[in-house]
Amino acid sequence: MEFNERKRWLFFALPFTFTVYTVKEDMITIEEGFFHKKENDCYMYKVQDVQLQRSLIERLFGIGTVKCFTGDTTHKDLLIHHVRHAKEIKDFILDASEKARIKRRTVNMLDIGADEMSDIDDLQA
Repeated sequence: MEFNERKRWLFFALPFTFTVYTVKEDMITIEEGFFHKKENDCYMYKVQDVQLQRSLIERLFGIGTVKCFTGDTTHKDLLIHHVRHAKEIKDFILDASEKARIKRRTVNMLDIGADEMSDIDDLQA
């Protein structure tokens, strides 16, 4: 599955910008500019969390902003501004990033202090 979306104006959600977002199974690509083109990629396994942001005006026009928290050096907070199908894109990125991390065996686990709990259990015994 792949999403190709254009950044839109907030006014009537018109696609009169020169920014194109491509979200694939393995990477997110942002192409910006008309005279001076700039292309930036972020591998999907680097995406740690995703957030959907929708203001009142965005909700009225059926668009949203997807914020990806990544381990990428160029975009720590990768923003996919004012796109249609924002909820579907967010869900797709969450699912694809988890699959990419498992495939590359780069799954991060949180340390919730389980060792400290076992030390307390040992003291009580």
